[in-house]
Order: sequence, then C-alpha cells, then structure tokens
Amino acid sequence: MLEKISNPKDIKNLSIEDLDILSQEIRERIIEVLSKNGGHLGSNLGAVELSMALHFVFDSPYDKFIFDVSHQSYTHKLLTGRNKLFDTLRQFKGLCGFSHFNESIHDHFHLGHAGSAISLALGLAKNRDLLNRDEHVIPIIGDATLTNGLALEALNNIDQDTKKLIIILNDNKMAISKNVGNIKNLLSRFLSNPRSNKIYSELQTLLEKIPNIGKFLANQGKKLTQSVKNLVSPAIFFEHLNLSYVGPIDGHDIKKMIDTFEKVKNSEKPVIIHVVTTKGKGMEKAISNPESYHGVKPFDITTGDFLSKSKLTFPKVFGSHILDMAKKDPNIVVVNPAMLKGSSLVEFHEKFPDRCIDVGIAEGHALTYAGGIALNKNLKVIVSIYSTFLQRGLDNLFQDICLQELPVIFAIDRAGLSGPDGPTHHGIYDIGFLNAMPNMVIVQPRDANVLKELLNSVFNWKRPVAIRYPNMETIEVKKPLKKRKIGSFDILSKGQDILIISIGHMYKTALEVKKNLQSQGLNPTILDPIFIKPLNESLLKDLLETHKTVITIEEHSIKCGFGSIFNNFIIQNNIKDIDVLNFALPDQFITHGGYNDLIEDLKLDAKSISEKILTATLEKTKDYKVNL
Repeated sequence: MLEKISNPKDIKNLSIEDLDILSQEIRERIIEVLSKNGGHLGSNLGAVELSMALHFVFDSPYDKFIFDVSHQSYTHKLLTGRNKLFDTLRQFKGLCGFSHFNESIHDHFHLGHAGSAISLALGLAKNRDLLNRDEHVIPIIGDATLTNGLALEALNNIDQDTKKLIIILNDNKMAISKNVGNIKNLLSRFLSNPRSNKIYSELQTLLEKIPNIGKFLANQGKKLTQSVKNLVSPAIFFEHLNLSYVGPIDGHDIKKMIDTFEKVKNSEKPVIIHVVTTKGKGMEKAISNPESYHGVKPFDITTGDFLSKSKLTFPKVFGSHILDMAKKDPNIVVVNPAMLKGSSLVEFHEKFPDRCIDVGIAEGHALTYAGGIALNKNLKVIVSIYSTFLQRGLDNLFQDICLQELPVIFAIDRAGLSGPDGPTHHGIYDIGFLNAMPNMVIVQPRDANVLKELLNSVFNWKRPVAIRYPNMETIEVKKPLKKRKIGSFDILSKGQDILIISIGHMYKTALEVKKNLQSQGLNPTILDPIFIKPLNESLLKDLLETHKTVITIEEHSIKCGFGSIFNNFIIQNNIKDIDVLNFALPDQFITHGGYNDLIEDLKLDAKSISEKILTATLEKTKDYKVNL
C-alpha cells in the first residue's frame, strides 16, 4: 500500500482499516531503513498515526505543518513523495534526517533544534492574515518542548483571535532522556486518571438530568466544572494562554484523531490538542529502551541489537573520568540540558543526583544556572553541552559567566562535523564566539589522555574554560597523566622548514600529511598547541624562526577558527616572510552525510591537503609536478 502513496491526497479516500494497515507498513519501512542507516527511531515510530491523521484531514502543503525539531518527520516524508528516496536517509547527497525546505514543498523550514515551531507558526499565521489567505498553521511539538524558553515565549504571545492555528502536543513523556522539571507534572497529573477527560461532559449530563432545574443547574455549574478541571487537567494552564484545550486523546487511534481534527478544523480560537503516544511503538526494544533507541546506529532488524560494538569515544572518556573525579571531590557539580545519555553522564547522575543536574531543553537557563552555582567559587562547576546547543545560550555565556569572571568549565561535546545529522548539528562555529569572550580559555584534546589531563587541570586556572571534543573514537595509552598549565603544548613530530599545526583529533590527518610530504622530500614539524586561546606566542615565535611555511588544520569553520586566530597573531606581531595555508571547513552550510564522505568532499582529507601543500611549495620553485 505504501508504494502507491505518491502524495498526501492518496490517503484521503482510504478506510480506517486501510489506514491501520498503512501505518504498519510505514513502521516496517522506518525500521528497515534505520537498521541500515541509523537515525531517530523511537520518536518516529511513535508519531506514525498522528502524522497520517494530520495528512488525512488537512491539505499539505497549503496547510502548513511545522514539526518541532523535525526529527520525528519520517512518516511525513514517506507520505509526501519521498518513499523511493527513503533508503538514502541521512546519507551523503540523500534525504535529510530533518525537515528541509530544499527537499520538498511540504517542508517549510530546515529545522533541527527544539522550541522554535510555535514561534515559526505564529509568524506564518501573521503572514497569512496580512496577505488575506486562509490556510491552517499546525505546529507539532513534543512535551519536552515545553521546557524550552522559546516555546514558552511563543505561548505567551498567542492572540486569542488567531484562527486556524492548531498546536499538536505529542506527549510521550520523553525527550531524549526522561523529561525533567515541573511542566511534565502539568501533563502527567491528568493522565494519572484515565477517566478524567470524561469528567466535564459527564458532570454536565448529570446536572441536566435533574428534573425541572437541570438546565439551570447545568448553566450555573460552569464554576464547579472549572474547579474540577483545575484539579485534574492541564487545560486551565493552556486556556489562560488563549488556547482551547482538547484531550488527551490516544495518538495511535487514527479514527479518534481524524474525528478530533475535523471538529476543531474551523475553530475561531487557537487550539491545542493533547495527543498521547508511545515512543518506539511497534518495536519492543525501542519501547523498553527509549533512550538507547531514540537515535540509533545500525542494528539487526530481527533482534534489534546494535551491530557495532561499543568503542572508546571522547564523550565516554569525559563521562567516566569526571565521575572518577567526582567520587574523590564532593565539590564537582555538572549541569546538562537534556543530554545525559549522549554526554555519557547517566552513571554520574545515578551516583550523584544532587551534583548532576539535568535542566531539560533549556540551554540558556543551564548556563545562567551554572553561573549561579559557581558564584562563591567553592564549587567546581561544569556545563556539559553539545556545541550547537551552546550557540543557543550565547548571551547567557557572555552576561552571566564571562562578564562575572566565573570559573565555569564547558565540556563541549560534538565539536566538529556531526555527519548524518547535518548543518543543524555541525559543531563548527564555537571557537569563533568563544574566542570573542575576554578571559576565556579554549582547549582541544587530541586523545583520551590529553582530555583527562585537561580535566584534572582546569579547575586550577580559575577562569572560564571551554574543552571542545568530537563524538568520535579515540585512543588511550596507559601512562601517567600530567598536570597542564595554560599554554602547554606537544610537538608530535620534529622536522624542518614546514610547521603543521593540527587541532585536536586532526593530528592523525597531520601525521598522514607528513608521511605524504616525506615521500616528496619534505619533512614538516607537527605541533599540537592544545590551547587555541590563549596562544603560546613565545613558542610560536621560536618555531617561526626556523619554519617559514605554516599549515593549520582544523575541523572548524575557516572564517572564525584557529586559522583566523593564528593569522591575526602573524599580523599583530608584524611577522614577515611566512607563508601560511589554512585548512578548515568552507564558509557555507555543510550538508549531512557519512563523516569520511564529507571530509573528502570538503577537501579536508590528508591526500587533498598534501596535494595543495605540494602545489604551493613547488610553485615557488617553478616545478608544478605533484604526484602522490
């Protein structure tokens, strides 16, 4: 049946029985593709019937669907003509794992972070009204979205006269990890009583049945009904925000959702429909392990077991080492915005729940909150956060930590290309804005040992520190760990004439480049500066006395990364007769795909770098033959 669906109109004449069959085919298709490509599994399995019911009742793309984060939009993709391409999901030059305006007329934004859907929807509704159109605007948010400040700001700004604005609240009681904070209680208290959503109508019916005065009592009973509603329902919260509340309804009952959507379709007021779904529906392992099966790597489609064995990665090194440190030091506190599992902090949180605080999807709050904890400087505070999520708290970083001269440590995970997740998740801009912060220290470890050494040392520096590292495999060597002072460095390989400065994990590429250059009679020195800010200027000046060509290699935007910092150092110190080649990521939005595919396409692989160095070097000698 799925193969016959080329656009959403194809499902509008299907029976409920056929829709149920189609929902099963869609789940099978999602599981099949994600078992090979990886991707967001649990959230998409939970949103199948919901997405189908929306497309059955409304008319995309005229009616606008905005999936918050949009990681749960796979069913939407399958129903909007992308089934034949679905095998390319998250692959290089294939379908995006999120909504993307360049991919389909049914996708109106390229999204990837939580909290923006309601604001975008309000903007679309305003655009519609000013231009005298009449389409529906339908943001689909998760319950975890309500912990995000931007979503609450948007809710606060809803005009009660806004027509054809329908907010779908997909409540599965989960973000990536379990939801935290007080908002979750607002929804869960209603769901704790399965009969509570019937109370309003039952009370009204009961009063009306009283002889002679029933209708009068029913009319006068609104205050009583409201009181009952306050006891068991989140409705009053949303109604104070100018939203008509409907629900909760079963998010896997297609007929019930279709009936509900039809009833509210022409509401004169904005509506929020509370839909309850099961994350991972249709796959037992995904249901019983919602965190592990939120975003999956390839797995055995029969057993559900992941194919790749667990490897030592930078996040795992961070999580295990900071836990070891916390066992010895009761003053260590970690703050994390809803990424405990991804940041390898689950065990820390289980062991020390008072010292490992998950604040939910609230990045700005996480930073300012950490600043408050760090104020008296008796506690050692770490903010564990993904690079692209740190961007959302830029002003909090500046105003509430750096300006206050608070020694908060930032463990910046996913610093570098995010591969299949694409441009919304590539952590390739943080050096730029961190470097702009006075008094900030920026470091990047090349392996597990250096990461541990930095974690052991940072609290002695008494300054804001950013430790950035990628989510990739690393190595660990059993040897004594040394304390690191600001400006410490490692020369990884001695040579002459050419200096290669590699940042973090790019040292492997630098070593490979050296091997290629040695085959052509060149023998560069390789430096791992470890410290991106501040630069060890005396070291660099010494090296530049004997190395007149400098190569910088980093997995960061070329416009604002280490190369820019180094170039500025050259200019500010009026250093002459130095040739510099900066190798970094281009000034463009970088697509999604496998890591190696992206690196080769962006010419940041060892072969491409070596060829360019040789070309530049040989041009000076008028010999243009480059043969690697």
